[in-house]
Amino acid sequence: MHADEVPTDVALVRRLLAAQFPQWAGLPVVPFPSGGTVNAVYRLGDDMAVRLPRIEGGVEDLAKERRWLPWLAPHLPVPVPAVLGAGTPAEGYPWPWSVHRWLDGANPEAGQLTRPALMAADLAEFVMALRRIDPTDGPPAYRGGPLSAQDDETRDALGRLREMGGIIDTEAATAAWEVSLRAPGWDGPPVWVHSDLMPGNLLSDSAGRGRLGGVIDFGTVGVGEPASDLIPAWNLLPAGVRDGFRTALAADDATWARGRGWALSMALIQLPYYLHTNPTLAANARHVITEVLTDHATASR
Repeated sequence: MHADEVPTDVALVRRLLAAQFPQWAGLPVVPFPSGGTVNAVYRLGDDMAVRLPRIEGGVEDLAKERRWLPWLAPHLPVPVPAVLGAGTPAEGYPWPWSVHRWLDGANPEAGQLTRPALMAADLAEFVMALRRIDPTDGPPAYRGGPLSAQDDETRDALGRLREMGGIIDTEAATAAWEVSLRAPGWDGPPVWVHSDLMPGNLLSDSAGRGRLGGVIDFGTVGVGEPASDLIPAWNLLPAGVRDGFRTALAADDATWARGRGWALSMALIQLPYYLHTNPTLAANARHVITEVLTDHATASR
């Protein structure tokens, strides 16, 4: 998926485990077909996973998870990853890597939720629980700053999509983006945000009740303004439950507009980049763009 990606395989994982965690070296190692873009994931036995950054940018994310997940986890209403082993560079692999507790459940899909209102309520409960945690000394969130900081990259993505021709309505997307940019900025205190609540970072509960069963990949977590954690409203939840999600999060008009802008910006950037390398992410990006543009058209009438 990336030009600078470091390849991994089962043989590498076995060598790393044998050298650093011999107590787990005899367990089965199986590649996991994750749609994630930063880490390669391997199942380790029945209840663990090995995660290795694909790119150098994932190293800082890994360090952040090791530092902050133990602090955040007791305050959250659903399971999150637990780091069981902190691996170091070796065997030709250049970066730190981790062993995590495996969390059961499948990634929810937009349009396939069996109980969307419950999923919306569970997501809102998770976001609010995260916001209530003391932000003192927390690291800056990856998407915790002003939306305007995304303008150059978003317009560059719009330009690439325009050159591709016919993939999306770039004129409408530009208009929707500019509406979000005009929304007043956050003037409240900083709060904890996950800032990457994509479907691929969420788990439906393993009992099949249609509820949120876990949240994974905390590499973008940190302290900032809350708008980026509204993105499930467009990347996962159907229109009929968005108002309930918004109400549960007490999102005012400006925060809601910035949240919609974050969802649109992420999708516009992801679509041309992953169009031919990550079909799941590209399909969700198309879905987000459609949902945001529909919302924008409705509000404009």
